[in-house]
Amino acid sequence: MNSLIQVNNLSKHFGDKYALNDVSFEVKQGQTVALVGPNGAGKTTLFSILCGYLRPSSGSVSIMGKPLGNPSLFGTLSALPQDATLDPRFSLQKQLSFYARLQGLSLANATNEASRVLELVGLADNHHAKISELSHGMKKRVCIAQALIGEPKIVLLDEATAGLDPLNAREIRHVIASLSEDITFILSSHDLAELEKLCDHVLYLNQGQLTTHDRDTSTGSSQYVTLTLIDSPRNAIEQLKQLNGVLHVSQSQNKEYIIEYQANFEQFDIHLLKYCHKLSWQYRQLVNGHTLENQLFQKD
Repeated sequence: MNSLIQVNNLSKHFGDKYALNDVSFEVKQGQTVALVGPNGAGKTTLFSILCGYLRPSSGSVSIMGKPLGNPSLFGTLSALPQDATLDPRFSLQKQLSFYARLQGLSLANATNEASRVLELVGLADNHHAKISELSHGMKKRVCIAQALIGEPKIVLLDEATAGLDPLNAREIRHVIASLSEDITFILSSHDLAELEKLCDHVLYLNQGQLTTHDRDTSTGSSQYVTLTLIDSPRNAIEQLKQLNGVLHVSQSQNKEYIIEYQANFEQFDIHLLKYCHKLSWQYRQLVNGHTLENQLFQKD
């Protein structure tokens, strides 16, 4: 995969406080990346530097092989802040056409582009509606449509589903998933379950320092599944260890078990579920690999 973003030894300080401290990572084409961390961890600062709103104190950032600020990058990267809003006085078509004109499109092309992005987010029948007439979820989709104007290669979304009901959040996830083959998304969110559905690579920021995680947790000789049961059977760990192919079992939290098994064991998940049925265990969830929560926070 081609490298889209390369960050090397990036630091940003405000006075004697470091918002980012020696951060390095790479984002490749085709990845959907989660940016995770507690409030104040440096996520907004990192987004702001990638967008060109802030200059780093030290280190380097290149996007598609070009340094930040290079004119050829215009329109390559877009961002949607969490609190983004549109003017309630104007129709969706008029506002999005205006933003397309700001990117240099002709009036006719800007009109077509507004129609294209509204169709991408499922609002093709709402061209003439005003923001004030839409539900909260539809407003969020319009803001995502704005971020898609000009067919950017990279889109940064900050809390794209914050405050949405489950149905609207699902629709936003569908939009992101459906576009992820053509656009590399970097998603900042506190909802780990949501990021787990969408992302294959994780950037975890804490107090300005970064660790990275790939969602594929295989080690070559072994792989993992995370099993969550409805009840907590007695001696569950010992019983799971007796299953053919199992190398190690640990309990990550109540009713949740991390199972390491032989990598060459085909269809281990089906094998495991049959074993649960044999023991009359009911399961709530089976995840290939570690859950994102355990991957970030579980102590060895």
